[in-house]
Amino acid sequence: MKVAVLGSGVIGVTTAWYLLQRGHEVTVYDRQPGPALETSYANAGEISPGYSTPWAAPGIPIKAVRWMFMKHAPLILRPKADAAMLSWMVQMLWNCTAEAYQLNKSRMLRIANYSRDSLVALRQETGIAYDHRSLGTVQLFRKQSQVDHAAHDTEILKRDGVAFEILDRAGVIAAEPALARSTESFVGALRLPEDETGDCFKFTNALAALCVERGVRFVQDTAITALTHETDRVTGVVTDKGPISADHYVLALGSFSPLLARSLGLRLPVYPVKGYSLTAPITDAALAPQSTLLDETYKIAVTRLGDRIRVGGMAEISGYTTNLPPARRATLEYVASGLFPGGDYKAAEYWSGLRPMTPDGTPIVGRTPYRNLSINTGHGTLGWTMACGSGRLLADLISGQKGEIRSDDLGLSRY
Repeated sequence: MKVAVLGSGVIGVTTAWYLLQRGHEVTVYDRQPGPALETSYANAGEISPGYSTPWAAPGIPIKAVRWMFMKHAPLILRPKADAAMLSWMVQMLWNCTAEAYQLNKSRMLRIANYSRDSLVALRQETGIAYDHRSLGTVQLFRKQSQVDHAAHDTEILKRDGVAFEILDRAGVIAAEPALARSTESFVGALRLPEDETGDCFKFTNALAALCVERGVRFVQDTAITALTHETDRVTGVVTDKGPISADHYVLALGSFSPLLARSLGLRLPVYPVKGYSLTAPITDAALAPQSTLLDETYKIAVTRLGDRIRVGGMAEISGYTTNLPPARRATLEYVASGLFPGGDYKAAEYWSGLRPMTPDGTPIVGRTPYRNLSINTGHGTLGWTMACGSGRLLADLISGQKGEIRSDDLGLSRY
C-alpha cells in the first residue's frame, strides 16, 4: 500500500520507519528542507516514560494563578481572541480532576512504556547513535511539600509497574554528583532509573537516513495546504508543488495538524504550547549533569547530551508564535547555572518550539472517520518519549494488525 506521511519530525519519521517494516511504500512530505527542524529540533532531550504526566491535574488552576506572579514562571499565558485557544483551555480545566488525572496518566504511561521498549529494540537492531544515555531522570524537589505530593504519583507508578526511587538530599547528590557543589537549596527527589536521554534531532535524522537506504522517499521543501475528500475517503493532498495521492495518509504535523484537518471538517483538540531551550557547550564535566534533572519548581529540565548541556522547559500559551524573548532565556540560564555551572550558557544556542498539546495530555494515535486517514499527533512535551511506540502502534493499525497495546482510547473518538 502507498502511504503518504505528512510531517518529518520525530513522529512522522518513526511512523515511516515502522510502516516500511510492514511492507508499505512510504513517502514523507514536509515544508522544511530536512527532518526534525521544528519541534523535534532542540527539545529537552528526555526519554521519560516514568514522567509521562498530564499537565491537567488537581490543583493546577490555583498553581497557574500563582505562577503568573513568579519572576521565572513555568507558565506564561497570553490570551487572545482565539476560539481554539479558549476551547482547549476549557477542556483542559475539565480534566483537572483526580479521576481524570489518574485515567490520563495511565494512558500516557501505557504508550510511553511501550515506546521505551520499542526504542531499545530499534537501537539494538540498527545500532543507531544519538548521544543517548540510560541513567534515569531525577525530579528535583526544592520543598518538602513537593516530596509529600509525589506520593500521589508513586501510587500510579506502582500500579503501572514503573520503577522509581525516593531520594533524600544525599541520594540526589549520589545520582547527580555535580549538585554537591551547587548553591541551590533542595530536599530530595523522585528518581526514575529506567528513563533515558538523547538528542532527538540526531535520532530523527539518523533514522530518516536508514529509511532512505531501505526505500522511503522524503519530499522536503513542500508546503501542505489542504486535504481533499469524497464522502468518507481522502482523495489527495494539496501542496505548493502540486497534488499528492496515496492509498493511505498519516497526519503527523504536530501543532499544525488541526489547521490541515479543518479542510476535512475534522476538529482536533490540539493547541500549540510553546517551549524554550538552550544548548550549551560543557566547560567543566565535573559540574555538568550525568543524565536529566527536572526541576519541579520551575518545570525546567537540564540534560547531558554528549559534550553539551540542553536546558529546556516552560509552557507559553500564545498561539503560533516562535519569537525568542530575552526574559525566557534568562529563566533557563538562571535554573541551569544555579544547578550545573559547568556549561557556557552565554554561548548557548537559544531556541523555541511549538509542542502539540491535547487537553488531557494523551496523544491522538489512530484512525479517523475517513477510512484512509490516520492521525499521530498531540504528544505535547513527550513526542520524543512516545515517538517509537506511537509510530509502531499506528503502523500496526494501518496494516490491519492488532496493536501490542490497547489503543481504542488513544484515538480521536475519545473526544
